Amino acid sequence: MDEIFDPSGIEWTPVSPRLASVRRTILLVITGVVLAAVLAVAVVAGWFWLWVLALLPLLAAGVGWVIIGRQVRARKYAERADDLLIRRGVMFRELVVVPYGRMQFVDVQAGPLERAFDVAQVQLHTASAATDARIPGLSGAEAARLRDRLASRGQARLAGL
Repeated sequence: MDEIFDPSGIEWTPVSPRLASVRRTILLVITGVVLAAVLAVAVVAGWFWLWVLALLPLLAAGVGWVIIGRQVRARKYAERADDLLIRRGVMFRELVVVPYGRMQFVDVQAGPLERAFDVAQVQLHTASAATDARIPGLSGAEAARLRDRLASRGQARLAGL
């Protein structure tokens, strides 16, 4: 079954491990807000047993920390002669194949936190709205290189139609 998601002869390129840092930073901020709210209710209401519930967000953050690392390590892409392959998922795996000739345009996005960690997302738009062809967690230089390369390959394949 693994050959479905890992075709032979493909050299996969992993995304930057800094994507895990971005996602873990978001996880810590959300955990901090939830923890502060639980502790504030415990202090204001005098329900000191709620201190025990403060362990739940910490436990969830620990599990989330591990899951984020696995998800980022599972996210990879490969450029072939006629198409781009994007692989993701640990438990629920997904492989997206986007032919260069079907690409309409290529988008590069980065929010403030992503820019702080020097990561960006490249998204490929095709005629199908259902295609989720995006590669988050690329370094800025790699995102620019991939954008230019995919745009030129898409233009070359489109000209042949």
